[in-house]
Amino acid sequence: MKPLLMYRDRDFDAEAALPWNAEMLVQDLGLIAVFEAMAGKDDLLRDVAKRATLCPLSEPEAILYRQAVLKDCLENPAVVRDLYDLAVKVLGGEKKIGGFFLRYPGSILSRSVQVLEFFVGALRRLRVVADTRSENFASEGFRTFFRVLREELSDDYFAEIQGHLNELKLRDGVLLSAELGHGNKSTNLVLRKPKETERSWWRRLFAERPPTFSYTLHPRDEAGARALSELQDRGINLVANALAQSNDHILSFFRQLRAELAFYVACLNLRERLTEMHEPICFPVPEPLGSRRHSFSELYDIGLALNMDRKAVGNDADADGKCLVVITGANQGGKSTFLRSIGLAQLMLQAGMFVPAVAFQASIFSQVVTHFKREEDVTMRSGKLDEELLRMSEIADRLEPGAIVLFNESFAATNEREGSEIAIQIVDALVEQGYTVFFVTHLYEFAHGLFDRKMPQALFLRAERGADGTRTFRLKEGEPLQTSFGKDLYDRIFKDPYIQGTLQTSLNGGSHERGTAPDRHNSAP
Repeated sequence: MKPLLMYRDRDFDAEAALPWNAEMLVQDLGLIAVFEAMAGKDDLLRDVAKRATLCPLSEPEAILYRQAVLKDCLENPAVVRDLYDLAVKVLGGEKKIGGFFLRYPGSILSRSVQVLEFFVGALRRLRVVADTRSENFASEGFRTFFRVLREELSDDYFAEIQGHLNELKLRDGVLLSAELGHGNKSTNLVLRKPKETERSWWRRLFAERPPTFSYTLHPRDEAGARALSELQDRGINLVANALAQSNDHILSFFRQLRAELAFYVACLNLRERLTEMHEPICFPVPEPLGSRRHSFSELYDIGLALNMDRKAVGNDADADGKCLVVITGANQGGKSTFLRSIGLAQLMLQAGMFVPAVAFQASIFSQVVTHFKREEDVTMRSGKLDEELLRMSEIADRLEPGAIVLFNESFAATNEREGSEIAIQIVDALVEQGYTVFFVTHLYEFAHGLFDRKMPQALFLRAERGADGTRTFRLKEGEPLQTSFGKDLYDRIFKDPYIQGTLQTSLNGGSHERGTAPDRHNSAP
């Protein structure tokens, strides 16, 4: 019996190896905030969410299967959380059932009977959910799950298993059969079912009994007691092992159920956070690998929204048929935020999740790869450009066909001409090999050089800037400009009355008395 809530035909591997660039994706795309929101205070939710997100699905059918299950979860959150809590309690309760001298078959059998009784109670609760709540679920995954529960956990099954448990408590003693081996030693000891239990008490009372032989052990015969105990352990060993294996099978089912439901509970947690901030979500439309589909409406950076705990600005774009998107424009205009939103939405789409947008449609990619600028190497063993080129070399060695590569201010650690030449050569090579590239840059020669080619498969976006220098944090199609409007930032910072006063005080070697500094929030800029 398998849950099959994450895949149609196999189990979800909660311990799957992460891709080679997992930590790079977490750092560059701001995934920590997303995983924390999904986890709440549950470490298992965080681990499962991380693996499901960073190990993307590669087939539209698999994505749609998982999306359908998630839609059921969003419609029935209380039931899903109850099922997850049940699995958690079962796994925690099994550990609390102790036992003594568990290296002996008798002790193993006794504990296994207690564990199985505990499991039966949990299985009955699952059956009740299948009987009373299954009609509220429409996805193939949940319908298969509930159907299997009803078929496997039938009334006959529970009656049979309860009968076995009553017998395995061995209240009437132990009935063994044995054969004589070499040297008249007992061999082939087998635990037998007492025949008396198959007849009524009336027939057992008056039935003719076959001749029997008995042996009474002297109370002080310690060696005899040990010999009989060893015979009994040998007789029940096979049964004890079989029952322990049955418990392991049920335990494995609940462990798998907990792992698969953990993903959906994490998604419920994330949806609740976004609902509190009045942020939109949608279920994306996955397109086959290589179909060159990429369009969206009001796509926002979910990590930024979570960190700010309020709505983030969304963007629209139609990049269908494009393999190169170049993003330019004003400093602090939302370019890097937009790039993160692209990567995050793609990972969420291929995890079978909803995405942070009003509408989203995109091709599946074999990999999501990032190359973001880093801080200077504090060890001074290499400069920023060397470090960037080394990372690019590693990426080139590990890229798979059909990948998407996101560049953020890459190769800007040198002069304009050299950085632009490096960027153009790398982008040309990637596009020629069929990769999809999103590139945020301030390198005017690089961006405008590509724009001048009039490439039909390229899209150029520019961060908006108001006439007064304000940033809308929205991107529109547009030709790359030669300035990034750094003066706007200079004016905004250094013409702030509060900062001017602080600088003047520092230059004069003094300090404002408390309460005399200009009010930076209320003063006109």
